[in-house]
Amino acid sequence: MAGERLEVGFRLDRRHRWLKGGELMPATPIDKQEALLTLARALAGTTYAVIGGVALQVHQREPRTTLDIDLAVARRGDIPAAALVAAGMRRTGTFEHSENWQAADGTPVQFSDDAVPLDALGRAQVIQVGGVELRVLAPPDLCSAKLRASQDPARRRSKRLQDLADAVGLCEEHADITAGLTDAELALLGAIR
Repeated sequence: MAGERLEVGFRLDRRHRWLKGGELMPATPIDKQEALLTLARALAGTTYAVIGGVALQVHQREPRTTLDIDLAVARRGDIPAAALVAAGMRRTGTFEHSENWQAADGTPVQFSDDAVPLDALGRAQVIQVGGVELRVLAPPDLCSAKLRASQDPARRRSKRLQDLADAVGLCEEHADITAGLTDAELALLGAIR
């Protein structure tokens, strides 16, 4: 099921690139699939989880596209830089709580060490994609992460609203999520009418 949902996301990625570029569909599809598989191989043995739009593709029936791949790690020192470089990726920026990379196909990749609590990384679900194990943040933890991001004043308003909509969508799809949310998180969801 998760692999099928990701495949829909990959097809959306290809169509989005085609529409934005106004060019013919390329003979070789361009999507995040190869970048995601490359990351999963390079991160084997690392405590991480896919978060953001790609995680939403896994956990929601409604298809969605996203331009990048977001990952949470326990510590920035856990990012296997040498393995990523050997896999054809390059670092494009370093910030207080994140490192930005770019896959060989141009897909932006962001590692964050403050996006989710450490115990949430331990609860990440392992799915199979293209014969490779991929760790994806579990729906309740993804919902909490989205709600936290929706309250971050440093993020653009449109991004905060999207984060809130993503959290609501997760709760609609996974009714059991709300049982594990804090009162403050439930209040944020309750404000949506």
